[in-house]
Order: sequence, then C-alpha cells, then structure tokens
Amino acid sequence: MRVIITGLVGQYPFGGVIWDYLHYLLGFRSLGHEVLYLEDSGAWPYDPVAGTITNDCSFALQSLTKIFTDFDLAESWVYRNGADGKFYGAGEKVTREWLRQGDLLVNVSSAGWLRDYDLRVGHKMFIDGDPMFCQIGLLDGSNPQYAGRVRDHDSHFTFGLSVGQPNCPVPVDGICWRPTVQPIALEHWPVAPIRPDAPWTTVMNWASYRPKIWQGKEYGQKNLEFIKFKELPTKTSAPFRLAMGMGVGGHCPTKELRKLGWDLVDPQEVAPDHQSYRSFLTSSRGEWSIAKHGYVEGKTGWFSCRSACYLAAGKPAVVQETGWSQ
Repeated sequence: MRVIITGLVGQYPFGGVIWDYLHYLLGFRSLGHEVLYLEDSGAWPYDPVAGTITNDCSFALQSLTKIFTDFDLAESWVYRNGADGKFYGAGEKVTREWLRQGDLLVNVSSAGWLRDYDLRVGHKMFIDGDPMFCQIGLLDGSNPQYAGRVRDHDSHFTFGLSVGQPNCPVPVDGICWRPTVQPIALEHWPVAPIRPDAPWTTVMNWASYRPKIWQGKEYGQKNLEFIKFKELPTKTSAPFRLAMGMGVGGHCPTKELRKLGWDLVDPQEVAPDHQSYRSFLTSSRGEWSIAKHGYVEGKTGWFSCRSACYLAAGKPAVVQETGWSQ
C-alpha cells in the first residue's frame, strides 16, 4: 500500500514530538508499505530562535531534512508552508498524486488540514491522541472548521482506550471511536542497562493549553494533577529529574518545586531532538509521571507514547491511572 501520514515535525522538531509521528512511518515501512510524510497543517512556521511565528520556513526545512535523512526517508517527506502555500521536500506534484491515488491516509491528531486537494485516497483514518479534549472540541462550537475536518474521515481511532464505554464520560456524539495504542519501532529503542544512581524522569509541560469546559465541568492540564504529588521527593530518597516546560502562561512554580526536591531541567536543553530525547529516557531509572487532569477526570484510558518508549527500552513506568488498566 501507499500510506500518507500527517504530522507536525517541522513545526515542532523537538524530542518526543518527532517520535510521535516517526513511529507511524517506521512501522508502516517495516511492514512493507510505501510511506509519505505530509505536513500541511495550515500553520505559519515557528522560529524557535526568535520565539515567534514567521513566514520563513528555513528552520522547519533544515530540521525535516536532517531528521528524515537519519531514518533513510530523505525522499519521503513534504512540507507545505502555511504562510504562502508552497511545497517543499518531495514537492506539490507528488503530494497531490499520493492524495489522489494513495491507499491510506493516517491523520494523526488532526495534523493534516487537507485543503484544496483532489482527495480520493482509498481510506481516511483519524487518530485522536488527546482524548476528552479532542471530543470537547468537536462539540463546544469553538472551532466548527476543526470539527468538520475531524468528522470527514472514514474511521476514527483514539488513544483513549475507554472512550465509548459506559463508565467513560467522554462525549462521542455518534462517532464510532475505536481504541488504538501508539506504535513503537523497537529496533530504535534497544534495552538499556539501569545505573544504580539513575533518576526517575519524564518530559512534560506544566500546562500545554488552557482548560476546556464540558457540561459545566472543567478539564485541565497536568498542573492540576502534579500538585497532588508535589511532596513526593520528601517521602523517599529516590531522585526525580523532570524535563519540564513552563507551558501556557509560564506559571510553573519552579522555585517551590525545587525546594521540595524536584530536579527540574529545561527540555530544550536535555531533549531538543530525537537523539537526545532517546538518550534522556534510556539513561533513566524509569519514568515517573502524572497525566493531564482531563485524561484522569475523563477516565479516558489514555496511555502515553512516551511511557511506551520507556517500556520498549526496558525501563519501568510509574504513571498515573487514567482508566487504561481496566
């Protein structure tokens, strides 16, 4: 088959984001399929040096070239600049031909805008990586275009393994959400020995975006769950090293958490790309992490792709229950 996988690697060429999409490409390729990575989100490029949105996609192209060359996919990616609509990588002709005659489109987390194409691909699959928040976004009227794009697929899958079950409050509104788990290309995550002095780690944002409200109830981010465990380092001699982004608003109480014994580091310093991210995970004792408040309160059954990477490398993962063990 010819499989098109959407993503946001050029927009966010950092650590775990890269692996989130790469694993699909590597997995389908290992099964013998032809693969094409397509980044057409409609977004203007992000310049991490200036810390702002720009019309210049040079940084994205440089990152994509290096990343896909590293995985022998140098001819298998397309980036479309949201500022002017121009195509890069394999180019416009290849993109339009694949979307017209390809067999499967895997739209991961709605990364593909799929605008102005003669879209006749054999099957359009949507994969929800953000259960509860994705479904609220379909129903709260905040973005009708987004809701229409998500619904316009032949099948819908979600990392929320409990979505659609009687005890799960995630609204489905007529969509048949099928459970799925994140693929891991095991050959890229060899089992690593555990040093006796290695810390428990994770990579996270304090708050990735603002809470969403559904039926009068607020569903928030990791900050709301983290405070339940903030005194953990005072209860044990085990070291905890967290690569923590400040997130929306930059309101992470860094000083308070460090006083309590958390070793907080900048994810852009310790895990800025796919290689350093893997090294950060594999040099750990294991993962310790909480989940987004919305995943927990929504009883979504979500399990992290990052935790799956820890497990693939032979590291234990001590993570917050979201209902997935059911």
